[in-house]
Amino acid sequence: MPQPSAAAPGPLAMLVPFAMMFLIFYVLVFRPQAKARKEHERMVKGLKKHDEVVTSGGLFGTVVNVKPESITLRIDENVRVEIEPAAIARLVKAKGGEPVPAEKR
Repeated sequence: MPQPSAAAPGPLAMLVPFAMMFLIFYVLVFRPQAKARKEHERMVKGLKKHDEVVTSGGLFGTVVNVKPESITLRIDENVRVEIEPAAIARLVKAKGGEPVPAEKR
């Protein structure tokens, strides 16, 4: 007498592991990345004249002018560069002169 073969799992049962993997991937990758992007956008929108910043290229500079499409930095006496707002990596000192705490960088 032949043994009954194991029944193949249904299509819904096969989707459960994929849904769990997507959920874990979302919580570990997408959500923190979106949070960091929003925090960076908020920091860039809050830049004011005389804030000290570091660009993604490693230049330290002081904000001279803020426009929606560009930010002008003074990096030395009589040396000014115009960069995209997305190129600002972090805020070093706010206008008041107090350093930005490490957890806020």
